[in-house]
Amino acid sequence: MNELHVKKGDEVMIISGKDKGKKGKVLEISPKEGKVIVEGRNMVTKHVKPRRQGQLGGIVKAEGALYACKVMPVCPKCNKPTRVGHKVEGDKKIRVCKHCGAAL
Repeated sequence: MNELHVKKGDEVMIISGKDKGKKGKVLEISPKEGKVIVEGRNMVTKHVKPRRQGQLGGIVKAEGALYACKVMPVCPKCNKPTRVGHKVEGDKKIRVCKHCGAAL
């Protein structure tokens, strides 16, 4: 029951929040929490403590998780954010664009 409409490697557009309107690639998904991590978006600062001798600590920027409901997949054909439809071709179920019908 924890299925998301986006998958790892999808090109997505953020539809709300501080990065609204920006595109990025999905690096990780967490279906249990309903969150995704998008490359270069929702940057947060982390204070890192040195773990070994000679290793540097400091403040590091990293991508933070977003709720999956705040992103929409971008269709490769019409280049618009779209809702995901499903179509059965042969014995496989594929994801399709609701605007133009192209496979995602």
